[in-house]
Amino acid sequence: MTPDEPPLGPGEFHRQVGVPPLPTPWPTDPRLDPDLLANGDRRNVVDRFRYWQVSAVSAALDEDRSPLHIAIENWQHDLNIGSIVRTANAFNVAGVHIVGRRDWNRRGAMVTDRYLHVFHHADVDALSRWAEAERLPLIGLDNIDGSVPIEGFPIPRRCLLLLGQEGPGLTPDAAAACEAVLAITQYGSTRSLNASAAGAIAMFAWTLQHRP
Repeated sequence: MTPDEPPLGPGEFHRQVGVPPLPTPWPTDPRLDPDLLANGDRRNVVDRFRYWQVSAVSAALDEDRSPLHIAIENWQHDLNIGSIVRTANAFNVAGVHIVGRRDWNRRGAMVTDRYLHVFHHADVDALSRWAEAERLPLIGLDNIDGSVPIEGFPIPRRCLLLLGQEGPGLTPDAAAACEAVLAITQYGSTRSLNASAAGAIAMFAWTLQHRP
């Protein structure tokens, strides 16, 4: 098990992934990491980035970032934040913004935050000022009164999607700061979706409109 992987819990098993050490002579590509070449690369990265240095992977992703930013309220140390960050990496968003407490549980992120641009804002007002300076409309995600279905809504290509926490959802200040609040239409008995699942659906909805 590599340092990039979380410790196993009771009853869990480890399936080895990645590639083994690369036999010498090694390629001269400066993006390659000598330690990974010598010891193997078991990180959770796609094959084209095998053996690459973290900085090289991040630089390559910078060339094709989506103009979508994701913000997450963090007042209660929501354990979903790590999963949302991991999904944000999968969609290669321009930035992830933590609003509220600076510390967040990184276990669910599976080290993907190393390849993202992560920002911190003390409160919603600070986030709003940043978004205004960057000319990014603030779009919320919650099934509150006044929200509109995300299905069919023309999500701006350049925007900042704001997610609330598991349970309470968006704070009143956050909802008031948004130009629109989107809701995912549901058909079962549950009142709401898991926060990380809702975030994944919203990022995919944006992708369907802007990165076909």
